[in-house]
Amino acid sequence: MSFSRRSLLKATAASAVIGGVGAPLVARAQQAEFSYKFANNLPDSHPLNIRAKEMSAAIKTETDGRFDLQVFPNSQLGSDTDTLSQLRSGGVEFFTLSGLILATLVPAASINGMGFVFPDYPTVWKAMDGDLGTYVRKEVAKANIVAMEKIWDNGFRQTTSSTKPITGPDDYKGFKIRVPVSPLWTSMFKAFDAAPASINLSEVYSALQTKIVEGQENPLALISTAKFYEVQKYCSLTNHMWDGYWFLANRRAWEALPDDIRTIVSNNVNGAALKAREDTAKLNATVRDELASQGLAFNQPDAAPFREKLRSAGFYSEWKGKYGEEAWSLLEKAVGKLS
Repeated sequence: MSFSRRSLLKATAASAVIGGVGAPLVARAQQAEFSYKFANNLPDSHPLNIRAKEMSAAIKTETDGRFDLQVFPNSQLGSDTDTLSQLRSGGVEFFTLSGLILATLVPAASINGMGFVFPDYPTVWKAMDGDLGTYVRKEVAKANIVAMEKIWDNGFRQTTSSTKPITGPDDYKGFKIRVPVSPLWTSMFKAFDAAPASINLSEVYSALQTKIVEGQENPLALISTAKFYEVQKYCSLTNHMWDGYWFLANRRAWEALPDDIRTIVSNNVNGAALKAREDTAKLNATVRDELASQGLAFNQPDAAPFREKLRSAGFYSEWKGKYGEEAWSLLEKAVGKLS
């Protein structure tokens, strides 16, 4: 499947700036034995929803119409917090959610966002398709939620600035940077002696424009769609955090399905996740070229000094204590010694 650059750029704005209610992507079948809702916070044309639409059609065909998966994009069924509550109660059967947000319920789920630990995508998939991902899914199961095997790609986060490129950890010292409302983000940037400010995404452009903050950090696609390049000069490919979406199921609803249908659904969900990863990789390359053409200056600093600064500041030791020995050892198994 191919995507146009324009449609994909429009598609990848963060959920916090997306709204609107419309018809689900997949029409409800008249005679389905099981009709389940899948909610997510991304727009219709995002790779996740393009692949979800394909996935839904394939599941319907392979189950001879017994299973109908209705896809509700654009946070149609509520905010992330609201929809997570609906998932737990059974009002929604499926939901994709960032591990960093899921951590409000399952603390271990944010471990994939640990700062400067993943050098590249092969290392991400080694961890999240391997033992670390297995551990997180077991922790999710304790909340009576089932996480599918393959996590969907949200992307690496990069740092933009109006004042200077970030070439090493010292450039963060005193740097006024917008961060999401999250202990993990605040903790990391404070370890760099930066000045992190928690600001809602919808207010970031104006905060950059009025110099309340010098910079912000987000995946490239959002930097483009939110037009941060209009009020920023530099984009440092820090790759400081990676995030993904877990495909979550209400346990009761999941276990109510016959084994054969469960197998078909899980196979298609995991297969779609792998295809969406490829889509996102292509999109990221295109977005970088687009941002460069808008005048954003790119640089790619070495990650090692950043990791050393976090280590000496006690950041890794602090979060090792929060996640526990088992989770931390599985992370280090994939990325190497951190603390």
